Amino acid sequence: MDRMQDTLGRPLRDLRISVTDRCNFRCVYCMPREVFGPNHPFLPRSALLTFEEIERLVRAFARQGVRKLRLTGGEPLLRRDLPRLIGMLAAVPGIDDIAMTTNGALLAGRAQALADAGLRRVTVSLDSLDDDVFRAMNDVDMPVARVLAGIEAAAAAGLAPVKVNMVVKRGLNEHGVLEMAEHFRGTGHVLRMIEYMDVGTTNGWRLDDVVPAAELVSTIGAVWPLEPLDAGYRGEVATRYRYADGGGEIGVIASVTQPFCSDCTRARLSAEGELFTCLFAARGHDLRGPLREGVDDNALDGLIAGIWGRRGDRYSELRSASTRPTRRVEMSHIGG
Repeated sequence: MDRMQDTLGRPLRDLRISVTDRCNFRCVYCMPREVFGPNHPFLPRSALLTFEEIERLVRAFARQGVRKLRLTGGEPLLRRDLPRLIGMLAAVPGIDDIAMTTNGALLAGRAQALADAGLRRVTVSLDSLDDDVFRAMNDVDMPVARVLAGIEAAAAAGLAPVKVNMVVKRGLNEHGVLEMAEHFRGTGHVLRMIEYMDVGTTNGWRLDDVVPAAELVSTIGAVWPLEPLDAGYRGEVATRYRYADGGGEIGVIASVTQPFCSDCTRARLSAEGELFTCLFAARGHDLRGPLREGVDDNALDGLIAGIWGRRGDRYSELRSASTRPTRRVEMSHIGG
């Protein structure tokens, strides 16, 4: 029996922790430069949760049933001394798995230290193998080779299989899907294609920009036949397929066309300590304030349980022009 459930019977199993709201990319679908420019007011260091505060919150979430952690950002590798935090979290009773999502630009030189500290898995964002397309999408002139080196370093450090996330946007990079599939076939890495989502309010999302997951699977399957795989666990966000010829597997994350709200077991903690119960939430719940005011463990547990117990989020299942809130938290703030 799950220790805690929301109003729709969904347990709390996964916690995504943003360790910084800053990023060294300006991806057009996440942190467009015209919004996140040189004068953008990022959080001051004093507003960020300290490592000790993150650890205490993770202990509280673990008491409520959380077993998996994912470190995110912004770009998590911009947070100083990240291996120290990973080591602290790896020692928390009940935590079985610690993963990280990164753009990969800084990964090559840090993968081994992260693995040594207790990181188990890594997901790297890579939207194209075409250097011109990729540089245009990250908007900081970052070459593909830098990210590929990070992926290989992660695999060499034992953080394998590496998951490679590709956000697919119509008219921008969908023509590179087959090239991505061919590159990662047979490597042991898992390509996961993500439908372009209406996260936040700054990326100019339109439904016409979405390449449906069914189209992506059909495109790849026409060249390399695919067979469906069962989900690995309840709440897995990717629908999985394997190549019939044994070339490995791919995944598609279809939040727009095939919502998976009914099995969502994820909570998100922002860098300044706000708890969000949905990727598309309009507001969070302050946990940093009570922490710094000296809340005891019982009260902290009750606060978290109360927030999750009232949760009824299912934005993707209700997505339409009439139900989309005018204000939503930006993906860069809570790590996707």
